[in-house]
Amino acid sequence: MSDERDLIVIGSGPGGYVAAIRAAQLGLSVAVVEKDPKLGGTCLHRGCIPTKALLHTASLLDQTQKSEDFGVKVGVATLDMVQTQAYKERVVDKSAKGVAYLFKKNKIEPIFGRGRLVGPHEVEVTSYQESQRFKARHILVATGSVPRELGIAPSDGERILNSDHILQLKSVPGSLVILGAGAVGAEFASIFTSFGSEVTLVEMLPRLLPLEDEEISKELGRVFRKRGIRSFTNTQLTSVDRYQTGLRLHLDTEGSTGSLDAEMLLVAVGRAPVTDGLGLEGLGIGLDRGYVEVNEYMQTAVPHIYAIGDVVQTPWLAHVASAEGILAVEHMAGEPARPLDYDHVPGVTYCYPEVGSVGLTEAQARERGYEVEIGKFPFTALGKASIEGKPEGFVKVVRETRWDQVLGVHIIGAHATELVAEACVALQLESTTEELFRTMHAHPTLSEAVAEAAHAAVGHAIHF
Repeated sequence: MSDERDLIVIGSGPGGYVAAIRAAQLGLSVAVVEKDPKLGGTCLHRGCIPTKALLHTASLLDQTQKSEDFGVKVGVATLDMVQTQAYKERVVDKSAKGVAYLFKKNKIEPIFGRGRLVGPHEVEVTSYQESQRFKARHILVATGSVPRELGIAPSDGERILNSDHILQLKSVPGSLVILGAGAVGAEFASIFTSFGSEVTLVEMLPRLLPLEDEEISKELGRVFRKRGIRSFTNTQLTSVDRYQTGLRLHLDTEGSTGSLDAEMLLVAVGRAPVTDGLGLEGLGIGLDRGYVEVNEYMQTAVPHIYAIGDVVQTPWLAHVASAEGILAVEHMAGEPARPLDYDHVPGVTYCYPEVGSVGLTEAQARERGYEVEIGKFPFTALGKASIEGKPEGFVKVVRETRWDQVLGVHIIGAHATELVAEACVALQLESTTEELFRTMHAHPTLSEAVAEAAHAAVGHAIHF
């Protein structure tokens, strides 16, 4: 039995490792249990970082193929998938080493193995069929999630893939059907279209990116069609036939049946929390469909045990997990703790065109009873967008009319995932639309579209 720590974190993803660092900064002795051989969790090794590395390669490929439009002749640009994978792994490895350095800097103890709670203050870690037990005053569950499997199309890593499998492909499929048009599906559709695959998206809900503002979804569908990406919405997969050279997918679109042939299928229908076998139920900790029940400070029914990230019913986003981790450890350390406002969570999708949003959609604002006005400004009217050759998209500002408060900002277009940060600050500070458009924006920049959309929301867009 090892000496008691102040905190044991189970999981070293962006929720777990950030929580551990903040706890160490607050003077707590911290150990982190990680089942993988390297620190960083799903986001670093099988999610955010490798996916965005592939998206960067796709963007470079697209730009190079169009470089003559800007007066740059470089010959025929082609993709080397083996080199692409090597680049992706270098990025991942560097990031993992960075997390390991932060552990060393903050005197955080890594414990490698699979952890489970065997008592209210005790964690058992099993590695190579050996077990050790560790005690702690507080325990934080940050075990994350895995790709959700579909019973009629279980992944096999060969023809039917999940988001882990597709990151390891050494060659580009000639045709790819993606089931699910949320952020994961849209990003891989964008990647493999740029890489040369014939891509089809299948979504059971009425539109692509169903969590985004409806006008954003409509614009994404328009640009995807222009890029050659087919989309079927209101459509369900009913069965899959396997052949030696590919798959036949049987679909039902609002009662009308049909089929699609493809070399590969990517199942991107969400993620499932990793809570089985953790021993939570035996301690009286409630689970709802596998998700841990917590209060606004991320506490479970056992007050010294907390849970964050994908194991609780909040958005499956790395930055949400990190914020929850900081909140949890500050609360357990007795620091002033302010519960998160999940209306202020930014959503970012790194497809082309990018999507970034924060706050209420137009429909959500109206459903909550606000008197709403909106302002839109297209990237086609921006000098910087013309310079970059990326005119697709727009910025949309949602405001309520009584106090002029900004309720939401929704962006589709170049660098939307960066531009949304300004909107996050605006919502955090409860800014008015006037404060947003009276904030001076440098020219020529893409960020001018945010100010222009704010102008438009009160009826006086300048450049459109």
